[in-house]
Formats: sequence, C-alpha cells, structure tokens
Amino acid sequence: MNESLLSASRVITDKVAENISRVEELAYEIRVREVMTSQVITMQPDDTMQTVLETFRQARISGAPVLEDGNLIGLVSIEDLIRCLLKQDLAAPVRQYMTLNPVVVKGDDSVIEALKVFVSKKFGRLPVVDNTGHLIGILTKGDITRGLLRALERDYQSEEVRRYRASHLFEDIESERTSLILRYNIKQGDFEHGGEASAKIKRALLRLGASPQIARRCGIAVYEAEMNLIIHTTEGGVIRAEIEPHQISIDVYDYGPGIRDVELAMQPGYSTASEKVREMGFGAGMGLVNIKRCVDWMKLESEWGKGTRLRMKIYLPPPHTHKKEENPSGQ
Repeated sequence: MNESLLSASRVITDKVAENISRVEELAYEIRVREVMTSQVITMQPDDTMQTVLETFRQARISGAPVLEDGNLIGLVSIEDLIRCLLKQDLAAPVRQYMTLNPVVVKGDDSVIEALKVFVSKKFGRLPVVDNTGHLIGILTKGDITRGLLRALERDYQSEEVRRYRASHLFEDIESERTSLILRYNIKQGDFEHGGEASAKIKRALLRLGASPQIARRCGIAVYEAEMNLIIHTTEGGVIRAEIEPHQISIDVYDYGPGIRDVELAMQPGYSTASEKVREMGFGAGMGLVNIKRCVDWMKLESEWGKGTRLRMKIYLPPPHTHKKEENPSGQ
C-alpha cells in the first residue's frame, strides 16, 4: 500500500503527485464492509485472561472485541495479554485488562478512512459497526491488503468501459466552447453518502474518455473536498465540476462556519474536527494536503463566520497526445 497519501512526514514530489496508483484509488472506492472479517470471535468482560490466551492460540488471532449484552464495550489484544502474563494474572477477568471504548469504523466508511486511523493511531485492528453501533465485523491491515488485491484482479478481468470509451475527452465535438457541468449538493454530517459525488464525477470522466490517471486525481481531490463539507460545515455545501476539452474546473463552496487561519489549515495533520468525528475515523487533517497533491492549481478562500470557497483545476493534455495505458488494471 502506498502510504504517501497518509503520511504527514513524507515529502510529496511532483513525480509522485502525477502517479496515483490504482491501489490508492481503490482505497477511496471500496467500503470497509467489503474487506472486513465478518465472522468475529468475541469475548465477554467476565471471561478470564486464561480463556483469552486459549482462544487467541486456537483461533490464531491477536485481538478480539469485548461484548456485554450484545453491546461493544471494549477490545482485548495480544498486548493486553502480555501485560497479564508479566503479572502472572491469568485468572483476572477481561474487563481488568481490556481497552474501553475502542476506536471503531463503520461498514459504510471508505477504506481510506480506516487506513488513516491505522496510520495515526498505530492500531492492529479496528472493530466495524453499523449505523446503530452494532458490531458487524473486525478489520485489520491484512484484510485491506487482501481486499485490494481481489479488486485489482477484478479490474484486470473487466475492460468493457475502457474498450468502448472515446479516444479523448470531447475529441469528436466541434464548438467554440464545449463544457459539461456537474453539480452536487452535499449535506452536513451525511457520512452515509460520503464519496458519492466524487464517484459520480470520476465515472462521468471515464465515460467521456478521460484517462484513468486524470479520473483518479479528480476523484481523490473531490472526495477530500466532499468529506470536508460533511465534517466541517454547518449546513453542507455545493460541489460544481465543469469539464472542458482542456481542463477540469472544480468549485466547492459553503456558507459557514469558515476557516479562521487558512495557512494553518493547509498544514499536514492540522484539523478542527470534533472528538466525535475523530472517533468515527475522520478528520485526520490530510484532506487539503491530498487535494493539493492531486490538482494542478488550487485556491482556498475563507472568511470566518461566512463560509469557504475552494477552487481547483486539473489540466488536460491536447487531443491526440493522450497515450493509451497498456495495463488495464492501472497499476
């Protein structure tokens, strides 16, 4: 997995920015529920740590959610077991060593959000819950890797879209100015539908004949802007994408609350997301950094108490210079 998208310490060069892999793109597309382990071994808070030891050894796992009356209350890991062994305290109940109120991800979250949590929190596993908070699975980095490999295999076997798409964006249309405008209203706090606008824009670009690389860059930039509207605004906002033969222009705006310090907001890792949003796995402070990496031009304007406007451009190559990619999986 290319973690350049997630690491605040890594320098993003122009070469890296121009070479977004299909794996990175899939991390934005695939939902956690598609790659998680749904058959979860769980523990009870009154189970002994001896039971945990035997369960981990037999099932060959290194962590398990702890349920009480069907509700997720904690997580017990191999690290907790080691602490217990050092104290020779295997008769102790799980509740004495487990981690309370564990960080969770939702099944409908995109894999990229789970990866951000793994990188920022250094966890080995994450419980997966539905919209009601009910445990539906568990996620490890190994689950994500296997899920991405399966998706890449499906990509390789399916080339219908690329086979029939146009040779270049708007190449066969003659006009003094030709453009397609796509507009989407984004609701504040609507995590369930987060990423839908970016996926629709990317799909439209592919159907119009844009290269997979252009579609990836645009998809990631719009996704991050879309999630910022969902996380940070008071009433949501609007995403407007204008597709022309020579460029893609994206305008994202809202009416509050605005950004107090735009320069500070551009720093990797800086975030004003609430604790509740962070517990959901969002608000890692890498959104604007990722956007800047993916676009050719970007301007962020904001006035505290009034709103924010983010404008982006991705420039398209002239007709007949669009090279055909030999690898249909886009790796």
